[in-house]
Amino acid sequence: MKVVALAGGVGGAKLAHGLQMALDDPTDLSVVVNTADDFDLYGLHICPDIDTVLYTLSGLANPVTGWGIAGDTFTTLEMVGRYTGQPWFQLGDRDFATHIVRTERLRGGESLSAVTASLAAALGVQPAIVPMSNDPVATMIDTPDGRLDFQQYFVGRRHADEVTGVTFEGIAAARPAPAALQAIESATAIVFCPSNPIVSIGPILSVPRMRDALEAASAPIVAVSPIIGGEALKGPAAQMLSGLGHEVSAASVAAIYAGLVDGMIIDRVDEALAPRIEALGMRVHITETIMRSDADRAALAQESLAFAQAIAANG
Repeated sequence: MKVVALAGGVGGAKLAHGLQMALDDPTDLSVVVNTADDFDLYGLHICPDIDTVLYTLSGLANPVTGWGIAGDTFTTLEMVGRYTGQPWFQLGDRDFATHIVRTERLRGGESLSAVTASLAAALGVQPAIVPMSNDPVATMIDTPDGRLDFQQYFVGRRHADEVTGVTFEGIAAARPAPAALQAIESATAIVFCPSNPIVSIGPILSVPRMRDALEAASAPIVAVSPIIGGEALKGPAAQMLSGLGHEVSAASVAAIYAGLVDGMIIDRVDEALAPRIEALGMRVHITETIMRSDADRAALAQESLAFAQAIAANG
């Protein structure tokens, strides 16, 4: 079974980890990751979503935060703080090493895909971690106080601003990473992880030719809702949906994916929304979607794959 997962953020990394555990051969998994929240800091190129997936699949992720490296120290950042004032973005010492190596190789002419594959191999990660594009794309957030880059909005201002618009700068000129298109073409199941549909999955789908490739894929596409009981477990998805005029619900997420996704996985607390989602032309699978443990991740992954197989079997 060849599986492609579209992912961004902690929720996406968790389900990607579950898929890694659920497959007999982890190399059958390709994780296409959002890169629109990548940015430069201290002269280093930082890829938050790629690194969250990288650390999660390698077993290094901080289990408390879901991002960063477990047990990391922050002496480098403390010294940076002495020079520049209170740092607004947390980078651990081992995390710094990832960004240093990545930046050096990018400046040496390697693509982000090649660098990511090299980092993953060094950490023993078997699934393919594939950037959505090797070209720069930047998520910009419109607020009543003006336009903010994503990390300024999300981390610097703790996603407290009302969101009135979202723009992906550079998206028109971006090309899908070749490995992403290849993985989608050969997939037997495609899973949209429970990531923010607007700023995690949204940028991936907005890369020119990416949506076309997904629409042309022979594999069934299933999505896991990141909204449970009208709330997001983590991150700004709920505020973004509300600010952009969407209902904050699993049905709203399904509506964003309508016409592309064949099946929607929702939590038991949202069972009453199933008829609305089915009216969009999707099948619905209802289960426990909160991933509190590795066992929960694997179980949700197994159900996602079984759901995809059932859709395929029924045409």
